[in-house]
Amino acid sequence: MNGSENAPDRVVATDAAIELIRKLKDIHGPVMFHQSGGCCDGSAPMCFPDGEFKTGDQDVLLGEIEGSPFYIGRAQFEYWRHTQLIIDVVDGRGGMFSLEGPEGKRFLTRSRIFSDDEWNALKAHEEKAPITV
Repeated sequence: MNGSENAPDRVVATDAAIELIRKLKDIHGPVMFHQSGGCCDGSAPMCFPDGEFKTGDQDVLLGEIEGSPFYIGRAQFEYWRHTQLIIDVVDGRGGMFSLEGPEGKRFLTRSRIFSDDEWNALKAHEEKAPITV
């Protein structure tokens, strides 16, 4: 929980993902994430040097993981808004443009449905502080 009206974070990361993010930041400096609804690589979270991926009005800032902004395409957000995204890492090659590829790892999104209490807290929080682009 992020402490704001007990609203849960919309995106979190596993310990393994946090470890990889730290490694990537040591190599590349600040990073950012984007998850779109495209096929193939576009359906996985992609990691870029911060600011390299240009976001627009069809992207939603979902939150931060390990101090790095995490964006999602608006259509995907509408589809997944009732779930918490859990960013994990597995062995294998990810998207060819994502920074983790050379590490032999790839980011993976898992999810869980918010409980009724969490959902109500999120709705109350977002009435005061709407999701931003």
